[in-house]
Amino acid sequence: MKRKNIIKVLSVSALSLGLISMQSCTDLTEPVYGSIIDDGNFPQTDAQIAAVLGPAYGSLRGMTDNWFNPSEATSDELIVPTRGGDWYDNGDWLAYSRHTWTPQHGPINGVWGFIFGNISQVNQLMVTVKDNQKAVDELRAIRAFNYFMAIDLFGNVPIVKDGSSDAGTKSRAEVYAFIESELLAVIPNLSADKVYSRMTQDVANMLLAKLYLNAAVYKGSPEWQKAYDTIDKVIKSKNAYGLTATTLENFIVQNQNSTENIWTIPYDSFKAGGMNFQMRTLHYANQRTYNLGNAPWNGFCTLAEFYNSFDSKDARIKMWLTGQQFAADGTPLKDAKDQPLAFITDFNKDQMTDADPEFQVAGARSQKYEIQRNNPNGDQSNDFVVFRLADAIMMRGEAAFRLGKTAEALADINTIRARSGVPALTTLTAEQILAERGREFAWEGWRRNDMIRFDAFTKERKFMKNLDKRRELFPIPQPRIDANPALKQNPGY
Repeated sequence: MKRKNIIKVLSVSALSLGLISMQSCTDLTEPVYGSIIDDGNFPQTDAQIAAVLGPAYGSLRGMTDNWFNPSEATSDELIVPTRGGDWYDNGDWLAYSRHTWTPQHGPINGVWGFIFGNISQVNQLMVTVKDNQKAVDELRAIRAFNYFMAIDLFGNVPIVKDGSSDAGTKSRAEVYAFIESELLAVIPNLSADKVYSRMTQDVANMLLAKLYLNAAVYKGSPEWQKAYDTIDKVIKSKNAYGLTATTLENFIVQNQNSTENIWTIPYDSFKAGGMNFQMRTLHYANQRTYNLGNAPWNGFCTLAEFYNSFDSKDARIKMWLTGQQFAADGTPLKDAKDQPLAFITDFNKDQMTDADPEFQVAGARSQKYEIQRNNPNGDQSNDFVVFRLADAIMMRGEAAFRLGKTAEALADINTIRARSGVPALTTLTAEQILAERGREFAWEGWRRNDMIRFDAFTKERKFMKNLDKRRELFPIPQPRIDANPALKQNPGY
C-alpha cells in the first residue's frame, strides 16, 4: 500500500529550543511545539510554558491517522476499497468498513499506542512543570483530550496519572467521570483569550460539551442540559468566533486565520508533516492536476449514498471531485489503462482486482482540505480542524432538540444550512440532524462518534452487514493485554 506514517522534526523559532521528533503534522506562525532543558527556573513566562508543553501538543499530529482513520473509515462517509494491488494491507481497511476487525488488527493497536503514548508523555511533562500550576492545568486539559479519544474508541481503559504501565481497566463511566472532573478543575486556570492551537477555556469547554453530548453512550445516562449550557458558553465567548462565508474556507492551505476554527492542530509542508489527505484520496494522475511533487496514492473515497445526500445546490458538495479529471493545462487525464480518468460515485465491489474496469476511478474523492498546488512535498500546510463554531452551533441545536426545544434547535441547524444555500427545515427529526451533521462535518473525524450517538453505526449499509452493537467499541488490542494482563477485553471480542 502507498500510505505512510511520516516522522518529521520541527524547529520552533521563537526560542532557542531543542529539536524533538514528532509523528505526523501548517504554517506554524504560533511557536507551540518544541522542547527545552529544565534549568531549575523554568518555566515562568507563557512562551516558556508553551515551549516545555510542546511535545504534548506535537504528538497530537498523529490524529490524522490515529483518530481520523478509525473514526471515518468505519462510517458511511469514507471507504478505502482494495484497488488491484493497492490498499489491501492484510485486509485492515476492509475490516474497518465491514466492521470485522479483531483484537489483532494492527492499526487499532497503533491507535492505542498513540493515545496512551501521548498520555504517558503528558504525565512525564507534569513532573517537569509541577511547580507551575498553570502549566500543569494545561497539560491536564491535553491529557483529558487524549482520554476523550480513548473513551470514545475503546470505552473501558486504564486511568494512568503517573508512570505506571500496568494500570487495570476502568469502566467507561469511571473514565467519563475522570475526564469531567479534570476539565471542570482546570478550565478556570486556562487562558480566556484566543491562543492559536493551545488549550484555552473555549477549547476545553468545547471538549467538555462533546463529553456531555455523548454522556448517554459513555456513562448510560444523558446530560443534554449540561451539553447545552457548556456549548452555549463557547458560542457566546468574548472571543467572538464567527462563521466564515463558506464551510470550505476553514480548510484552505493557510487556514490559521479562520474566524470559525476554535482549535486546530498545526501542520506544515516542510516542517511538520502528516497532513496528507490529498495523497490518500487523489488518483496517481492527479499529480498533473495540481503540479504535485509526488504522485498520490488513489485510495480514500466516499460512498454513493453519502454523496447523493447532498443537494445539487448545496455549496458543500464542492468538497467532492467527480467526473473527468484534467491536467493543470486543461488536458483530459487518463488512468493507468489509458482510459479516461473520470471518477464515478457508485461502484459494486469494495475489493476490486485489476480486471474490474472501475477499480481506479471508483468513488468521489475529497478536496475538503484545499489541495496545495505546486507543492513539492507529500505533506500540506493546512491545519487539521478539531473544533469549529459550526459544530458548536449544531451541538447546541441537537441538545435543544433533545430537551424538547424544537424551535430553538431549528434556528441553530438552519443557520448552518443557510450558509450553504439549502432551504430551511420546517420540521426536525433526529435523522435529519444526523444527516445535516454528515454534510457539514464530512471527513472531519466526527462521523463514527455521531452515528453511534444516533444509533446508526451498526445499521446495515453497502459493504457493511455486521449489525453487532458491540462493534461500537474497538477491542483492546491483544498485544496490549499480553503486555498488561490487568487489562480486560471489551465484550464481543
